[in-house]
Amino acid sequence: MPDDTPTGHRARQRTTPQVKTLLQSLPSVSVLLEHEQVREWCQGTPRAMVVAAVQAAIDGARTAILNGETVEPVELEDLLASVEWEVYERSTPSLRSVINATGIVLHTGLGRAPLSDGAVEALAAGAGGYCTLEYDLAKGKRGRRNTHVVDHLTAVTGAEAATVVNNNAAATLLILKTFAEDREVVVSRGQLIEIGGSYRLPDIMKASGAALREVGTTNRTRIADFEHAINDRTAMLMHVHPSNFRVIGFTEEVAIEELAQLAHRYHLVAVDDLGSGALFDLTAYGMPEEPSVRGSLAAGADLVCFSGDKLLGGPQCGIIVGKRSLIERIEANPLMRTYRVGKLTLLALEATIRAYLDPEEAVNRIPTLAMIRATTDELADRARKLAEQLEAALPDEKFLVCSDVGFAGGGSMPGRELQTVIIRWRPEGVSAETMASRLRDGEIPIIVRIRDNAICLDLRTLHEADFEMLVSGLSAAVSYEDTEPDAEG
Repeated sequence: MPDDTPTGHRARQRTTPQVKTLLQSLPSVSVLLEHEQVREWCQGTPRAMVVAAVQAAIDGARTAILNGETVEPVELEDLLASVEWEVYERSTPSLRSVINATGIVLHTGLGRAPLSDGAVEALAAGAGGYCTLEYDLAKGKRGRRNTHVVDHLTAVTGAEAATVVNNNAAATLLILKTFAEDREVVVSRGQLIEIGGSYRLPDIMKASGAALREVGTTNRTRIADFEHAINDRTAMLMHVHPSNFRVIGFTEEVAIEELAQLAHRYHLVAVDDLGSGALFDLTAYGMPEEPSVRGSLAAGADLVCFSGDKLLGGPQCGIIVGKRSLIERIEANPLMRTYRVGKLTLLALEATIRAYLDPEEAVNRIPTLAMIRATTDELADRARKLAEQLEAALPDEKFLVCSDVGFAGGGSMPGRELQTVIIRWRPEGVSAETMASRLRDGEIPIIVRIRDNAICLDLRTLHEADFEMLVSGLSAAVSYEDTEPDAEG
């Protein structure tokens, strides 16, 4: 049937004798694969990848002809260049290491918490072979995977028991599904959070089969609001960390201790969804205040859940700690198997938690805590060293060491500014946006933040080990030859 759409009409108009001639001049995939240069690429690259690259390059040339973007025969050299680029793109891992110069320690887009040396060593030692994931060496038979981290988790939190799932959203849903399906959960209206990735607590509640009973107002909720909401269908009182926002001014909220006392009076489960995962009092080590897992359990929470890749500084996972009888019920839930973690997570988590057995060791060896804890004097010292190296490599550019503020990120320490030190750079001849794009396109991508048309390199997430690659990346970006004029001229 004829295509009467405008697009079809345009396509028929473009299929002129000249267009047909141009299309016919394109080599076939098989012919191009026989070219000497393409055959060389096949020696070091999987043939299927090269074939796909050749096909993509020919398809790109064909599209350009049909769209009227090419009116001359496509040169073989240009087609080979397209193939080479396609091979490079397809052979480059999509998940790449980057330099984080944004100052956001727990940058969700960049993988949140970088792992400690101990966790990396544990992964290197255990990932390449077999391990005792579900094998009890003493008994010579199958064991349970979460036993590798339970003892350490209970030791550092003071909990009776613990279990691990693949993220904190799964932990929350599993708790709700186990204890509140077809029943009500009472939550303060001011804690019905929505965070990145479209996570909304009311939606998780609905998915679990529990009924949400919200109480209080956005800025003020009292213990009486919770008590008035309790009825025969109530299963749980829930406290939720605000994650990525703070309500300030005329506010009131119910502390977990008060909430737990009320829950126990009515024989209900008290749950604290802490999210961030601080294991001890951070203020003792010069960091901003953040509710701790140990503190929540000591206040009477029956179950506490939190993320492994936020303030804890480990791999992505969701950790649930609390009363043994409740943890056993969670682990007996059929959904537990769908949320379980693999050996890589457990290898990294065990090494991370082991560092917390000595808080002094944790604040120095866990990169997340070390970065948040860094003083402005330390950052300024690093900034001056980096500025000297940049000025030596790029004498025509101006780099200024300035004070600034940043945030922990990842939903941790919401609204609490971290005083920091940055190197401020306004590139010569191009906009900050253009330069930021060039930096992202480098061999080692450099991710920066932009403020007032200036590149800001935040030293909180930069270390001296990064400096050589950073200077090299900036130098390459400055000498980059753009084929298109900068938007701001």
